[in-house]
Amino acid sequence: MSHHLACLTCGSVNRVPIEKLSSAPKCGVCGDKLVDGSVKALDPATLAKATKKDTLPLLVDFWAPWCGPCRMMAPAFADAARQLTPQARFAKIDTQDHQAVGQRYGIRGIPLLILFQNGRELARLPGARPAAEIVAFVKDNAKTSV
Repeated sequence: MSHHLACLTCGSVNRVPIEKLSSAPKCGVCGDKLVDGSVKALDPATLAKATKKDTLPLLVDFWAPWCGPCRMMAPAFADAARQLTPQARFAKIDTQDHQAVGQRYGIRGIPLLILFQNGRELARLPGARPAAEIVAFVKDNAKTSV
């Protein structure tokens, strides 16, 4: 059994055996780590590919640099990413730099967390949240045991 994961750096889709998730697998194209507990900044093309191809839960933070609550939540989001590695991956996209993404996903306020898996949006969580709430949100809504 394996997971399909889009590299959050180059966008290439990789197949990773489940038993290898905890050993920091790397992208076969660019060599970047696929599952390492960090939060990756995405561009719209990589976001589109990851949300369609990833079979592991992917939590995306829609944010902007001018947003105080977004900046305040960043450490909690990073902490939740570390706690849920290797069961989920975390990314963020700047809605100021990529305004079309905000329109595509119907973003009406930020910060907004959207959980994706298997080509589908599973759930949304608006507002700044502590790490414990972010972890619980992913565990409650992911389609695999997290």
